[in-house]
Amino acid sequence: LADPTVAPITTMASTKKSTPAPPKTLLDKIIHAIRAQPPNNPNGVSRTAITKYLQSEFDVDKSKSSQLKNAFKKAVEKGKLIQTGQSFRVAGDEMPDLPEEAKITMEDLKEGSGPAAEAGDTVIMKYEGTLDDGSVFDSASTFEFTLGAGEVIKGWDQGIPGMKKGGRRKLFVPSKLGYGKRGAAPEIPPSADLHFTVTLKEIR
Repeated sequence: LADPTVAPITTMASTKKSTPAPPKTLLDKIIHAIRAQPPNNPNGVSRTAITKYLQSEFDVDKSKSSQLKNAFKKAVEKGKLIQTGQSFRVAGDEMPDLPEEAKITMEDLKEGSGPAAEAGDTVIMKYEGTLDDGSVFDSASTFEFTLGAGEVIKGWDQGIPGMKKGGRRKLFVPSKLGYGKRGAAPEIPPSADLHFTVTLKEIR
């Protein structure tokens, strides 16, 4: 039989856990704040988000803004933090994968001739729009708008520039650059990706 005096000692050793010491210095608190928050851009966590976290979690007073500024500056100089613009990340920490920004894809079917359309130009288009299943949700033989003025979906403001008169182009517009989560009932369902075949008839 096993010695009964050994078991309690073994059990106590196995259940004992080491808890990390709370951050003491201002730099420790800044590093904790960065690691505790998901980055809001590829460069890390914004200065504003870090400051708000310090105020709510560590009661860092707003009046200590100059101390904070110096702490950020010294941490960057010493290589503890990496600064890009107004965002910071901890040196040596891996950045989590962020979702890629939505982008349109273009395929020129015919180049056209003359000057290329650019922001500010008024363009006259012929187009047909379809959903992923191939069903046509809209088409027009003549549609006029000003490029880059926000008169159309972002996918068009990004996908039409560079076309020339007589040019024909296929556009794939992800939902974020189309009608988004709301869609445009009844023709376009929520979060629908859009496919267009567009022809530039005239630039004014």
